[in-house]
Formats: sequence, structure tokens, C-alpha cells
Amino acid sequence: MGANSSYMDSSGASGKSPQFPRLGHQYTVSETDISVKEKRKKASKFATLRKKLIRSRRHSRSLDYGRALRDMISSWSFRDVNCLIQEYEALAALKELALAANLARPPANSFRQDLSHLFDSKLCTDVDLVYRGACFPAHRALLSARSPYFRNLLRYHPFGSQVPVKLKTVGVDVSLFAILLRYLYTDSINLEELRKDHREILRKLAEEFGLPNQLEFDLRTLLESGDYCDALLVFSCDSECSDSLSHDLPPEGVCKAKSLELPCHKCVLAARSQFFRNLLLRRARSGEELTERTLQTTSLIVLDESVIPRKYARVLLNAIYQDSVDLSLILRGSASMCSLSEAQAIVAGKGQMTLVDEAMEVYQIGQFLDFPILSQGCEDIITEHISVDNILSILNWSSEPHGSEWVHRQAIQFMREEFLQIIQSPTFYELTKEQLIDIVCSDFLQAGELDILSAVLKWGEHHLVKKIEEREPNILSHTAHSISKKGVKKRDLNDNELRDILCDIISLVRIDHVIPYNNEILNSAIKRGLISSPPLHMMGDETCQSLPVSTWIRTKCHGTFTRPRLFTPYFEESKAVLEEQMSQDQDQDSGRVRTIQMSSIPDTLYMVEDRQSYIPFSSGSSTVDIVAGTIPVPDQTTMKMMIKREKEFQESKLTIRALSLPYCDRRVVNYQIQLRIVREFGLPDSTIEILQNSHFYHSNNVRHHHHPQPPTPVRTNPLLPIKRRQSPPLSRRSRHGSPTKPIQMVSPTRSLKQVMT
Repeated sequence: MGANSSYMDSSGASGKSPQFPRLGHQYTVSETDISVKEKRKKASKFATLRKKLIRSRRHSRSLDYGRALRDMISSWSFRDVNCLIQEYEALAALKELALAANLARPPANSFRQDLSHLFDSKLCTDVDLVYRGACFPAHRALLSARSPYFRNLLRYHPFGSQVPVKLKTVGVDVSLFAILLRYLYTDSINLEELRKDHREILRKLAEEFGLPNQLEFDLRTLLESGDYCDALLVFSCDSECSDSLSHDLPPEGVCKAKSLELPCHKCVLAARSQFFRNLLLRRARSGEELTERTLQTTSLIVLDESVIPRKYARVLLNAIYQDSVDLSLILRGSASMCSLSEAQAIVAGKGQMTLVDEAMEVYQIGQFLDFPILSQGCEDIITEHISVDNILSILNWSSEPHGSEWVHRQAIQFMREEFLQIIQSPTFYELTKEQLIDIVCSDFLQAGELDILSAVLKWGEHHLVKKIEEREPNILSHTAHSISKKGVKKRDLNDNELRDILCDIISLVRIDHVIPYNNEILNSAIKRGLISSPPLHMMGDETCQSLPVSTWIRTKCHGTFTRPRLFTPYFEESKAVLEEQMSQDQDQDSGRVRTIQMSSIPDTLYMVEDRQSYIPFSSGSSTVDIVAGTIPVPDQTTMKMMIKREKEFQESKLTIRALSLPYCDRRVVNYQIQLRIVREFGLPDSTIEILQNSHFYHSNNVRHHHHPQPPTPVRTNPLLPIKRRQSPPLSRRSRHGSPTKPIQMVSPTRSLKQVMT
């Protein structure tokens, strides 16, 4: 086989394919083993995305934030500063777990995995290989592209015929021949299935036939050449679409070309997409495939261009054959584009769609075709191009039923990381109330509480002005006396209405952590009645100096502790203050500081018999939701896999490190791990309740193996004591039982251990 195993090189193949204008962007989601360098580069894809989402940008006001915290903790003792740092370290570990849970999603099968399933399922086979009396249904296009031997062998046999296979190499049995065929489909061999003699025979086969090219190269050759194709993807524009668009679009936007035909292979389509698999199976049951084989005609797969526009045809086929989403393959300046969004953009005069808009459309195509590689590749492209300018459109799109929940989580994470930059842009005021609550409630919001309070107040005032504009009479709208023209002064705003707008949001602001304490924004909000309870430093007297510290430090908690946010400038400045105190040796007992691990679970919970009956962080679901089908209950096999995955995460270095920290709550760690597992299996977040209480939904619980306990006596009257069953006397015992041991006299010189032995 060697380097010439593929019948056409890339240069010859590219000569047949038409040239289209391209962008300069390509995003690869495959894990091809081209080289060690490429493998490492693609393996670090999510690591790069993760660094982007958690990057700490040095803002111009970082020094001001650090100075404000330093002024507050400069008078603290070494022990208090150390406790604050340990609180931040616990939050940092939890953030790592939360980011891993946010990035979790079901893994998409590569073309190697899909072709392996195709070999096992025998779908869309067009030739039967007969070797030593065993029949192997196979696919002519894949075998011909992978091996010159099968290319020459199958050249003279029609479709659907039985082809006898004879090999010169001695010792190739049926099992080894099946392994050889699987290797041609997957480009890999499971060494555990090979016997010792098989390895020597494979070496002889390699000397006889040579080694094949990489599977990715042969699939690319099949795509570009179109040889051995047995299907045509036809992108047709409906006549009604062209008629409706011809009245609204300019002459250059009218559909001139009625269809676009692209050669492909049914076996590859059936292996990669559930949509094409069901379509081809339905045709096979109806007899259409048998008719096409008899007439030796090519199958036509017609796709409505109003659903799948033709400009994405090359993108779709490239993802099917190469596991890569390359938006540079979009047909620019196509004569016919019946995409609804494209038509609306042309009519509205919005101009050309952006790369993110095109990725959103291709994502929906991947969802329609049930092709995860295409959908997840578009998700990665959208996430990589998130910016302050397009964050609102991405957030709104991902919130829709047809949007991506994974992209929504990454957009929310971007808002939390770049909050200080976003509040300076007009995009911030267009956020909905639910979106703002989702952002502000996080422990990892990168902003000081003073900035959060100021931003929330401005957001509320903006929405109050919009509410006043909606109440304005129509006779004044769009005039010089309208509110939109002359505006509304701050003193004219009704504080009661503003309080109603902000009642659910301002409670999420941690008022006790607003520093510096004496600032005009906080004092004004309290005077206006927007904050129901003022911070503790305003309520305490001069004798209660520890109240401000108790709101930050858990060990000084008098019921006033509020967990601080993991704001990077605060964390860095607190570490710098601790290092200065250690260097100056201000606290003589610093070497004898012993950290007391505080538990967030009350001491009375030791009376609870089964810890698993306690569900922290419950999503509000109940047994009624499970019975109604709102929460899907995984089968027992899936549940075992999920519990096995949970044990793996529990033993990971990140989890062990998080649990070793003094102020890290084990319940929160377990919740983030279980949330990650649920998302990896493609289940809704509410399914975490099933995972936490798996023994309630499956009889054979794999998490705990309890030994059967004897039944407890039933008390008819709870006021009466339980009557214990007495042992029978020795005379009534069974003769077949063990005899009664005689009483032994223990001498004072013998120990109890000697008696027992």
C-alpha cells in the first residue's frame, strides 16, 4: 500500500473540485494523530478556552481595589489575614471545579468511532466479502480508498455481489481477517485481541501489501474526487421560496440556479448522522434502494434550501468527512440563497452576516441533522469570538429553545470575568433582570462590591426611565417635550418604583463588603431607602470593633459572616499583606497558628441516620417531577457509569486538593462534581437529584452494598417499651447445635489474652 495506497493525491483531487472564495478562519475539532505536535496542540484546545474564560485582566483600577482592601485589613492580626486568604483559596479551588462543570458536555464521536459502529452494524453495505466460508458485509468505497488490493479486487464485481477473498499470506484465520477489516475502517488495532502468532502474520501482511495511508487522508480523497460515490446531495430552492423572494429581493438576490448537486457516499452519511441513517433505512425498507441497485443509478438526497442553505454545503460535507468545521468553505456570492435569515438581512439592509451569525446557523443545521461534531464545532467558534460587542446577541440566542445551553454558560462566564468592562458599555443596560441576577449571584464575579452596587443602581435607573417613557402619552412622544428628548433628572425618579425594580437584585449585593466604608454611593442608596438593612459597621457602636472583621472572617462569625467574592485584586493584595506581616514578624505567635476547620453543617446533623437523604442545593424538583417525566431517570447501566465516573473525579488531584482546604465545603465540591457528570452524559441539570439519591430509583444500588439487617420489632403502643426476645434455656436448645463451653477458671497469673488463645 505505502504512500501510493490512495489512488489520487491531494493535488489531483483539488484540480477537480471547484474553487470558492474563502475567509481565513478554520477551526478543527478532530483528534487526528497526524503527529505528536498536532496531537498536543489539539488536546490543549479546551485548556486554551479555559484560560480565556478565567483570564485575569489587569484593569487600570486594580491598584485602587488593592489599596482599599489594604486600608481595611492593615489593622488585622496575622491570624485574621491568614483566615481571609484561606477563604479565598477555598473559593479558588471551587472555581476550578465550577469551570470544569461549565465546560462539560457530551463527547462527540469522531469519524473513527462512527466508522467502527458502521462496521459492526453493517448499514448500507454494497458488497459481501467471503473468506474461508465466512461472509463479511462491507462497503466498496471505503475498502477501495483504503487498499489497492481491494480496489483491484472489487473493480470487476457489481454492487451487491459476493466476492471471494484469497490471500497469499499463510495463517490468516477468520478472526484475524475481521481485525484487518476493522483496521481499514478505523485505522487502529486493539492489541489485546491479537494472539502472539497474529502479530507475526500482520507483519507479513504489511510486507506483502504495505501500510495504508492515514484514514483522514483517504476520506479527504474520497470527498474531493467523488469516486465510488453512490449518492448525490441536492440542495434545491423551492419554487414558492423563489417566487416570494423575487418580490422583495433585488435582481441579484433572486434564485437563478435551481439546484446544487454534490457527490457523496451513503455509508459515510449513515455513519455520521442519525438523520441520514434513518432516511437511508427508510428507503431500504420501502424497496427504493433495491431498485436503484438494479438500475445502477445514484441515490438522490434532496435537502430543502430554506432549511439547509446551499452556501453551507461544503461546510457540512467537510465536517462529515474530516471532523472539522471550516467556515471558510462557505460559498460566498452564491447565486441562490434561500436562507430565511439571509433574506431578512437583505430586506432589512443589514449587509453581510458576521462569522458568529453564520456559526449560529450552522449549529442549528447540526442539531437538525443530529450531527454533534458540527454542532460542537460551531459552539467552540461562537465561544472563541465572544466580545463585549456581540455578548448580548449571543446571550439572547443561547437563551432561546433552539440555542445552545453550553454557549449560554460560557457567555455568562464571560460576563462574570469581564464585568468591569461590560458595565462601561451600553450593552450592560440591555440585560434582562434574569440575566443580571444570574451574573451577580456568583461568588466568582470579578468586581468589587462598590462597583456592583453602582452598576445595579444605574441599571435600575435606566429601566425606570424606560418604564416612564412607556407611560408617556402618545401625543408627546417624538416631540421636543418628550422624555426621550429632554431626559429625566435623577431627583425626579420615584425611589419606590426603583426599589420595586431592584428588590430581587440588590439583595445579592454583599453590602457588608462594600469598601471603602465611607462612600457616597452606599450612603445615597441607604438614604433613598433602596437598601433595607445598612451594613454592620454603620449599626455597631465604638465598643464593637470586631463586627466589620466578622463579616469577612468565618472564625469570628457571630451570625454576621458573609462569604467574600473571589475578586483577584483582593486575593493578591491580601497575600501581599500577609507576606509583609510575616517578614516584619509583627505577630510573635505566627509560627504557632493552628487553623481550625469550621464545618458549615450544624452539629445537630450527627443525628441524621443516612447522610444521602440530605440533598443540598436541590433545584426545587420533587418526586412529582420524576413521575411526570420532567426529570429523566437514567437506566441502571447509565447510572453505574455515572457513579463510576463520580468515583474517578473524587480521586482526582483537583478534588483532593479542594477537600484538603480548611474552608472548603464538601457538599459544594460534590455538587460541582455531580453537575459535571450529569452534563457529560447529556442530561439536564435537574438530574443531579437522581444521582444524589440513586438508591431510591434503582433496586440494585451500585453505590452502597448494605448487608440485610434483621427486621426491627414493631411497637403497637409507642408508650410501652420494646419486649426483647429472650434466649431459650440450655435444655431446650437443639442437639445439633454447638455444645455449651465449660466455665474456665482464670488464674491470677494468666492473662485474658492467653485465655482467648
